[in-house]
Amino acid sequence: QNEKELQDVVKQQEEKMLQLIDKSGEVTRLKGEVSQLKRSLQRAETEAKVLWEEMRGQEPKVDAAYVQERVLLRQEVDKLRLLLLEKEDENLLLSDKY
Repeated sequence: QNEKELQDVVKQQEEKMLQLIDKSGEVTRLKGEVSQLKRSLQRAETEAKVLWEEMRGQEPKVDAAYVQERVLLRQEVDKLRLLLLEKEDENLLLSDKY
């Protein structure tokens, strides 16, 4: 009887572990989705900033290529800032770890 109870407990633990693995996979997927949404939001905010700057105080004929170039440059700057922050966070984690 003890052996049967032990087998039941082991089976329950295995089921719990499988559930945790499933949940961790879902959490990882959701984190990736959130990250993608944050990047999309940042791109949209960047475009809005550049367009607002260009429209404010500009003559009616605004060169679309110029605006697009400004958007791309602003996106690149924002991407570099984000990379810098990520590297700083990694460095803090490493220094805390060691």
